[in-house]
Amino acid sequence: MTPAQRTVELRGGALRIRVLTAGGGRPLVYFHSFHDRGGWPALLDRLAERYTVYAPLHPGVAGSEGVETLDDVLDLTLAYDELLTALGLAQPHLCGHFFGGMVAAELAAVLPGRVGRLALIAPLGLWLDAVPTGDVIILPREELRAALWKDPESEAARRWATLPESEEENVAAQIESIQRLSAMARFVWPIPDKGIKKRLHRISAPTMLLWGDADRVNPIVYGEEWQRRIKGAEVRLLDGGHMVLHESPAAVADTIARFLG
Repeated sequence: MTPAQRTVELRGGALRIRVLTAGGGRPLVYFHSFHDRGGWPALLDRLAERYTVYAPLHPGVAGSEGVETLDDVLDLTLAYDELLTALGLAQPHLCGHFFGGMVAAELAAVLPGRVGRLALIAPLGLWLDAVPTGDVIILPREELRAALWKDPESEAARRWATLPESEEENVAAQIESIQRLSAMARFVWPIPDKGIKKRLHRISAPTMLLWGDADRVNPIVYGEEWQRRIKGAEVRLLDGGHMVLHESPAAVADTIARFLG
């Protein structure tokens, strides 16, 4: 599926957010993470069969501009609230992976009436000293694949790790990867705890926490902590590692769709 593209200008043009869109039905906004190359994973093709999926690219990534104008996580959250208004989305479902899950949760916590339902895939944002979250921002490439995937030799993992053959496309892919890491690191590095634990009790949207059963980056103990802090939240474990949405896109899409209804 080839999504449509548009660029939305916010704050007098200081922010320009590139948004990918496809599908039909109730709106679902997906926020990507550090390693979702291209901004439109196969998972979204499956969700677009049931929903109108919007996938904004974070400021500073792949055509979205203005990350330098944002001060902190709250500023980013309010910018996305403004984006939802510009897109005419009053109460969409929200979904996000890791960093994107944190963004979705912040929107639901800061603006509780803004969200229909909330599907979070291994969200970032909490910190447990006994079980620190893996630092995928600075992890060497040779170690990254082993950390991200349940089976680093699987077809999905190999495909993800394969760079384009042409020099031009190879350079472009590496530049985009650097953009992703630096843009998102602005908001969560070196420690991702930016106070969301103080706000999670404000979430009123029905919430599902979806985790890969072999997540080595953000272990399932974090799912239990998120569940403890969000009233009524449910946890679903699926076969996969941190990149469960790429390892099991059909199962993840079906689980999300059943939850969203």
